[in-house]
Amino acid sequence: MTCTTCPYCGVGCGVIATPGDESAPNRLRIEGDPDHPANQGRLCVKGAALAETVGLEGRLLRPLMRDDDGQAQTVSWDRALDRVATDMRRIIDQHGPEAVAFYVSGQLLTEDYYVVNKLVKGWLGTANIDTNSRLCMSSAVAGHKRAFGEDLVGGNYQDLEEADLVVLVGSNTAWCHPIVYQRLMQSRRERPEKRIVVVDPRRTATCEQADMHLPVKAGSDVWLFNGLLTYLEEHGVVDTGFVANHTGGAAEALAVARADGGRLEAVAKACGVPVAQLQAFYALFARTRKVVTVFSQGVNQSSSGTDKVNSIINCHLFTGRLGEPGMGPFSITGQPNAMGGREVGGLANTLAAHLELDEPAHRQLVQEFWGSPSIAREPGLKAVDLFDAVHDGRIKALWVMATNPVVSLPDADRVREALRRCELVVVSDLFADTDTAAEARVVLPALGWGEKDGTVTNSERCLSRQKAFLPSPGEAKPDWWAVSEVARRLGFEGFGFEQPHQIFDEHARLSAWRNDDDGMRRAFHIGGLAGLDAEGYDRLRPCQWPVPQAGEHTPRLFQDRRFFHGDGKARLVPTAPRAPVNAVDDEFPLVLNTGRIRDQWHTMTRTGRAPRLASHLPEPFVEMHPYEAMLCGVQDGALVRVASRWGAMVARLRCTADQPRRTVFVPIHWNDQRASDARVGALVNPVVDPLSGEPEFKHTPVMVSPFPVDWHGVVYSRSPLQFEGSEAPAYWVCIQGDGFLRYELAGRGRLEEPHQWSRSLLGFEQQPQWLEVGEDSAGDYRAAALAEGRLLACAYLSPRAELPSRSWLNRLFGKERVSEADVVGLKLGRSVDPADDVGATVCSCFSVGRNTILDAIRDNGLTSVEGVGRCVSAGTNCGSCQPEIRALIEEARLAEGA
Repeated sequence: MTCTTCPYCGVGCGVIATPGDESAPNRLRIEGDPDHPANQGRLCVKGAALAETVGLEGRLLRPLMRDDDGQAQTVSWDRALDRVATDMRRIIDQHGPEAVAFYVSGQLLTEDYYVVNKLVKGWLGTANIDTNSRLCMSSAVAGHKRAFGEDLVGGNYQDLEEADLVVLVGSNTAWCHPIVYQRLMQSRRERPEKRIVVVDPRRTATCEQADMHLPVKAGSDVWLFNGLLTYLEEHGVVDTGFVANHTGGAAEALAVARADGGRLEAVAKACGVPVAQLQAFYALFARTRKVVTVFSQGVNQSSSGTDKVNSIINCHLFTGRLGEPGMGPFSITGQPNAMGGREVGGLANTLAAHLELDEPAHRQLVQEFWGSPSIAREPGLKAVDLFDAVHDGRIKALWVMATNPVVSLPDADRVREALRRCELVVVSDLFADTDTAAEARVVLPALGWGEKDGTVTNSERCLSRQKAFLPSPGEAKPDWWAVSEVARRLGFEGFGFEQPHQIFDEHARLSAWRNDDDGMRRAFHIGGLAGLDAEGYDRLRPCQWPVPQAGEHTPRLFQDRRFFHGDGKARLVPTAPRAPVNAVDDEFPLVLNTGRIRDQWHTMTRTGRAPRLASHLPEPFVEMHPYEAMLCGVQDGALVRVASRWGAMVARLRCTADQPRRTVFVPIHWNDQRASDARVGALVNPVVDPLSGEPEFKHTPVMVSPFPVDWHGVVYSRSPLQFEGSEAPAYWVCIQGDGFLRYELAGRGRLEEPHQWSRSLLGFEQQPQWLEVGEDSAGDYRAAALAEGRLLACAYLSPRAELPSRSWLNRLFGKERVSEADVVGLKLGRSVDPADDVGATVCSCFSVGRNTILDAIRDNGLTSVEGVGRCVSAGTNCGSCQPEIRALIEEARLAEGA
């Protein structure tokens, strides 16, 4: 049994992992850690399904090198590292250190992050290292530094429970941070007077239990909170003593808020909400002292993201609502170690230990501590600019670690082209088949979750251990080891680390180094954790920094009313509203908003391998208001093409009134290994916030048009299929099942010989047990392959979109031997027993389908989510499916009334 930490979102949940015994060595058991302060034993479905993602299928187990023709071969670590170091040295000698760059990840452990930043900024002498955390929380970093003088999240999750009002801004917390949401919901059940407000253009699952939903126009957050600031001033809701003694800039911030139409009517028009609703929100905020405002990607991912962050913080500073239980602004991060990366200077414009790259004294401090030959003297290139520099040849060597920018960055097709132009591309990853690794000259096998050792820091500054409990597969190595080996080959000292606790110790000592000196004081301080040996490091329990002395930790900052600007005061920052850079027009009349879905993570390289996680929303989709769909000439459930000035994709349309007019929503997760053409990053405009460098993921002008096809299909196989040349369908999606792969297909033109096409695709040209109905009068084709009664594959093709129940077919593939009735059903294309069709998955935690829930509601007269949970278990674990269960209860009620 090993206590470790979940590798997904920034909630940072504790996990207990228990590997199987000798009788079942592959049976890993995953449970929530009841002693971890973040989750107190709860796990969301992604965390609960971690055991399904640690298999070695598809893992890269030895270093890989490609020649100029793209031919790959496995090589020894020595040969791969020699190649990296030799090419890097040649490029530096010819073009200088600025020709080398690193792009890293919030999924690295802090120790990995520390070593690579030490190499780049302290030995190579460049700051051309940035992180995919730039894409999700760099606006929060910039806003915190402007307001507080340091990148600080002052509160904790307990504050959300103690608050009387929680405002969720640009955060679908129910889906993206389910455990925080469940803690919030539990506190509301215990205190029904607690109020929850959601500010979001979309009506998401988070809105279902909110007391108020403000569906503001995308990009109007600064208008909203400037209006709130003006309202608070006009109604005398100001902590005058706090503002006078502990802040600066209030007059200037108020002047800008008033100048830009702070009156209710003007704000309501700018935000697209009724005056009465806006006034109700402002009045609720004004009369409630214990307020926490939670903000996430909906705020940060904007060309004005930093100003949005500061407009929120301004309202808390103006009222003195921070530093006490149940109040304060709260940035909740998307990645497991976004905070840890910030601590070690993971961004191109920062230094380790919360020191500033543009401060000469800070640079000198770090260089002295490291004893390094040089130190980066100016900020490096932020993510989007960094890949532009790769594209135009200024950067000639790039090392990418634990991230997939060909999928996740904006203007992603240009990113792919940049990698193809680059002299040396090195990728450290678990898999060799990611979109990014496919473009690398050298691919290094990294350790994954359960195999690597280190620390992570979550959204509430809680530092936790992530521990190894699985053996290192093949020749995979820690990322810090690979970086250290290259540093040694480059002739650099200071990288003699042998164990991760040695790196952590150096990191802790740097945080304390001259921390009390004038001009050097900073909140980030974990000096109390310095000096841990391997055993002490292994015993380290979760704690919130600052940790200036052993045994101490700090649940809440700002209680002493001291901040980290030179005068010890916080700053209210003037934030003038501005519209998104790229406006819609007649050619691209809709606004694209991107984001996460409930059961997937980032680019699906890990969660896409878990059958449980693939079952809820298995295909890429675009959500659109029904009226907008009518104007675009597209129908619910049909395939559509979404295009911008930068790229295009194909997905299935989901019409919903929860999506605002004139907008569309597309998830970020699908990659080229899982779908034919579903990388939404290819569409996203590359405009960034001028301060933070964070891209505008929430506002890209697009058009939506029909994607006509002539036939539809679903194919199941026990092994991966290859679609090549003219035989490839126009659309395909690969979905992981339990022991099988499911492919949703659609094509153009008539399949002249569907039986031959299916047999060739599945590799069963000579298969004797091939059940084939062939084409009937309607043009439907049905076939299946069996061996000794076990279903190996099946194919259903039709000119119509009506195809067999996927939940029924999924269950057939789970059987060791199908029955005679099943064989009849396979020939008919439907089960002979309607009860076999449990419907699309609603509750992934317990694999409960839509039909099962509806039957339970009707048969038992259920009227509550709790009743459904008692009957079929749905909604009783992470709770993310509860809004869908409520909708089914309402659907059943309306059907009964009809």
